[in-house]
Amino acid sequence: MDKAQVERTIQDLLGGLPGSLQAMRGDLEGHFRRVLHSGARHLDLVSREEFDAQAKVLERSRTLIGELEARVKALEEKLRASG
Repeated sequence: MDKAQVERTIQDLLGGLPGSLQAMRGDLEGHFRRVLHSGARHLDLVSREEFDAQAKVLERSRTLIGELEARVKALEEKLRASG
């Protein structure tokens, strides 16, 4: 969760406060900020860019594994046929 997302979430939370809690807005804002930052650290989140990069690596790895499996199978068949 980046800073902009945290700020949007805080503003959404503050915007939904009933009128009776508006006097506590400053205290609540600080509390929301601490909770959101703390929660984000514990979740070990990654950015969308990092996720997309890792998804591409995984896709390429799966493709290579498939190709290698096919080559191994062909070599095993060739070995069986010659032996």
